[in-house]
Amino acid sequence: MTGVSWSSLFCRTRSALLAAVLLSTAVLGTALTAAPAVDAATATPAAYPRVAPAPGGAAAPTGTAPLTPASTPSTAPVPPSAPTNLTASEVRTGSVTLTWTAATSGCCAITGYDITYYQEFGDVILSATAGAVTSTTITAHVGPGMQLSFRLIARDSLGQRSNWSDILTVVTPVTDTGPDTTPPSAPQSLTVGAVTASTATLSWSPSTDNVGVFGYNVYRFDGWFTSRLIATVPGTTYTTSLPTSTPLRDLYYVRARDAVGNVSIASNTVEVPTTPPPSTCRVTYRNQSEWPGGFVATATVHNVGTAPVDGWTVTFSFPGDQQVTSGWNATLGQTGATVTVRNVDWNRVLAPDGSATFGIQGRWGVSDAPPTGFSLNGVPCTVG
Repeated sequence: MTGVSWSSLFCRTRSALLAAVLLSTAVLGTALTAAPAVDAATATPAAYPRVAPAPGGAAAPTGTAPLTPASTPSTAPVPPSAPTNLTASEVRTGSVTLTWTAATSGCCAITGYDITYYQEFGDVILSATAGAVTSTTITAHVGPGMQLSFRLIARDSLGQRSNWSDILTVVTPVTDTGPDTTPPSAPQSLTVGAVTASTATLSWSPSTDNVGVFGYNVYRFDGWFTSRLIATVPGTTYTTSLPTSTPLRDLYYVRARDAVGNVSIASNTVEVPTTPPPSTCRVTYRNQSEWPGGFVATATVHNVGTAPVDGWTVTFSFPGDQQVTSGWNATLGQTGATVTVRNVDWNRVLAPDGSATFGIQGRWGVSDAPPTGFSLNGVPCTVG
């Protein structure tokens, strides 16, 4: 690859820990710091005209600033413009060919380009250099199924550097020979939905593929060093356990995959809380009467939040073998031990500090122990 060289730049360091610097500070300073628009070492200060002496030989008035001609041209050297239209003309399992529109020289000839690139969700930034060309192929540290981001900067014969180009992100295929070398499109709009006392539900918009999307890989990223695949699911939702508290972050992202293993560019990242949100509801449950084989109970759901709840569903599980036979002031259903209670029209809205009471009649054989956990619209409630 004539005229191209590469080296690693640096590893980001964890807070309070030291990491090895992978390139000399000289290269780091020149590759990652944009050059000033004016080279202070070669700039020529503008000359001001002399102030004519006052009549009669009197000294010129003090405090009067010299006048600068409005048309005085700058004599500072002009750096090159930023390269534009950075694209990948070919992406293979072990290489990425970049093309771009050349930078425009300011005062001096363009002598080459400095390129930086990195794998997403890692901590190593790499660099490469190219001569005064508009295309180059990057092979170092490029492998199958990698998401890589590139940008470049122009430099001239005075060592001045342009602004950075826009960032280009690509994903390499897992095979160059088929039958399928095209990765799926990236999943969109990853969000965190319902959060319970122990879980959070992720959801996203589906991807597309030239053959077909096989599933989605869900990853957890600590925001710094480590990215780990935690699940592969066929649909566009995934329920994860709330992460334990760590000094770093708990970010999640999703990549679509096809049948041969090609993976997409990653979705956006979201952060899942390490603790559940504060409860905005309270449920009280009372056995009103009980006899061998049957019971009657009432439950009241209280909105202790600051916003009204327009439409409510309360869910809970019986710890015994109770079976609901009828109810009032709500619509009740039961699957196994889990009971689902939905509002009726006239008690649909729970105002702040408002409540609704519903009744349950049922049967039991071994135990009529009261339930101990309730949720309102998927959010855990306090009990009592």
